[in-house]
This record gives sequence, structure tokens and C-alpha cells, in this order.
Amino acid sequence: CCEHELCGCGSVSPTFFQGDPIRVLVTGAAGQIAYSLLYSIAKGDVFGKDQPLVLVLLDITPMMTVLEGVVMELQDCALPLLREVIPTDKEEVAFKDLDIAILVGSMPRREGMERKDLLKANVKIFKSQGAALDKYAKKTVKVVVVGNPANTNCLIASKSAPSIPKENFSCLTRLDHNRAKSQIALKLGVSSNDVKNVIIWGNHSSTQYPDVNHAKVNVKGKEVGIYEAIKDDSWLKGDFILTVQQRGAAVIKARKLSSAMSAAKAICDHVRDIWFGTPAGEFVSMGVISDGNSYGVPEDLLYSFPVVIKDKTWKFVEGLTINDFSREKMDLTAKELTEEKETAVEFLSSA
Repeated sequence: CCEHELCGCGSVSPTFFQGDPIRVLVTGAAGQIAYSLLYSIAKGDVFGKDQPLVLVLLDITPMMTVLEGVVMELQDCALPLLREVIPTDKEEVAFKDLDIAILVGSMPRREGMERKDLLKANVKIFKSQGAALDKYAKKTVKVVVVGNPANTNCLIASKSAPSIPKENFSCLTRLDHNRAKSQIALKLGVSSNDVKNVIIWGNHSSTQYPDVNHAKVNVKGKEVGIYEAIKDDSWLKGDFILTVQQRGAAVIKARKLSSAMSAAKAICDHVRDIWFGTPAGEFVSMGVISDGNSYGVPEDLLYSFPVVIKDKTWKFVEGLTINDFSREKMDLTAKELTEEKETAVEFLSSA
């Protein structure tokens, strides 16, 4: 049929059913995470099989030739939902009228670089991108920060976009959440789908706290608590936590490159849940603004909590009991985030 809503034959073209395309930005679009991510988004894994979209791809000027190659590949996939691909190195083009922004690009940590240096470089990037969101994007835009240090980068972007609700900003701890689910599933010899309600508290760093005190696993048709199913408290309080905390470093050591495939899958999971909501009876981990939480986490931090999502709005999961072991771990990662925030805000005023 033709591209008009109604054509001469009297049929309705698919465009009529699918509505307007949504506008999706991916930054760091010439990088390896984006390379794994873009195909999944464009073929409908994230926003649904009947939602057309425009992909906007932002990267730095020296990467534009590589980005042109990515655009060619997306075109060559012949994906019916993909209406347009816009490669750019200009923020005023990239951030215009966005429905969702996935901020993957950031300054990576280089050898000999102090965490302070890394924060300083990233404050500059995320202050600029936050300001561009504020100026050009829809006020309803959902912003997901992936680039590390993700929690603090996300907080800086939010502070630099005062006209966009703080609740619209989140950072990715879903990869850690998926890692925790997977480690439990491997230990019990079940599918990762049989494990639900693990929690990642705090920072996307080695201080994060993977918590399975409230998680359940389906074993032979019966739902039981993780501690009851595994019957190995020392593993759950020791090697399990360390494995999840240090998994990113282990991947780099083995692959000589950072996690890309698993990071892209986690981004898809995170954004799809924002778009369509979380399944009944399940919660997920997401770095969100800590304001109003009931778990003793200081206000004005971008901290990973268990959340449920409905109508594109997240809420804290309330009423979970926190034992002394958990309290100590949660406070430790909050302390790190507070220190990061203080350093970043210092740079923000001079950036």
C-alpha cells in the first residue's frame, strides 16, 4: 500500500494503526554498548512491535565516520518500525523533541586517572547534556543514564535540567540486578525467570549491595525464599555479593573489553519496564532520586532502590524489613554516593 493513511484501494496503510513515531536518543552511539543496543530498540524489543520510531544518534565529532557506518547497518537491517535515523554531533539536533534519552556516552576511566578526575570530566558532559534536555526535549522525556559513574552523572544531568521532573531521570542498575538473578539461578540450577525480587541498593560501583532477603525462587512449582532454597548463608553473604559487585571487572579481565551485550540487554529491560510497567507482584532495581524514601537513605542522592512502575511512573517498594547486615551495606554505599555528589557539585559550580 502507499504511505498515506488512506490510499486509492480503500485500505488503511500500517502507518495509520501505528501512530506517530517516538523520538529516541542514544548517546555514545558509535560505541560498543550502542552497537549491541540499537538493533534491539529498532526491531521493537523495547517499545513494542507496533511502535514506529526515529533514532537519534549522538557522538563526538571524531566518531562521525564510524557513526555513518552504524547508520548504514541500521538501514541495511530493513526494519519496518525504523522511520528515520539521525546521526549528529550537535546537542541542539540530538535533544530536540525527545520522548526518551538513553545517555550511554561518558568519559571512561583511563589508566592512572583518579576517580576525582573522572568525575570532573563527566560533570562537564552531563551538565551540558542536562542543559540541552532542559532547552530542547519534551518536558515528559524519560532520561536513562548508563555512562559511568552512572548515579552521579544522572544526578548532575537532572540538576542541570530544572524544568524536567527529577522523577523522569533514572540510572542503570538493571545489569547488576540481572547479574544477581543469574547467580542465584545458576546456583540452584533453575531459569533466571524463576528468580524474582532481588534488589540492588545504592551505587553502580563495587559498594553496591545485592540483597536477596526479599527475593523468591520458583522451585518445582513452589515459591520459596532464597535463603531457604540455597541453605548456604555464608555464600549468600560472601561470594555471591562479591561476584555481583565485581562482575564488571571480571568481564573486562576476561574479554579485555567492558560488558556490552549484557549492558545492552539490561538497558532494554530497564526502558521497557519504564514504558510498559513491571509485572504484578514483581519489583526491579533502578537508580532514582532518593527524596521521600522510607529506608533511611539521605535525600538528593541518585540511589538504586526496588521500584514498581505503572503508567510510566515509578514508586518505591515500601515496607521491606532491613536487618543489621543490610543496613550496614546500604549505609556504606550511601556514604560513597554522598562523597561523589559533594565532589561533583563542587565541579558543577565551576564547570
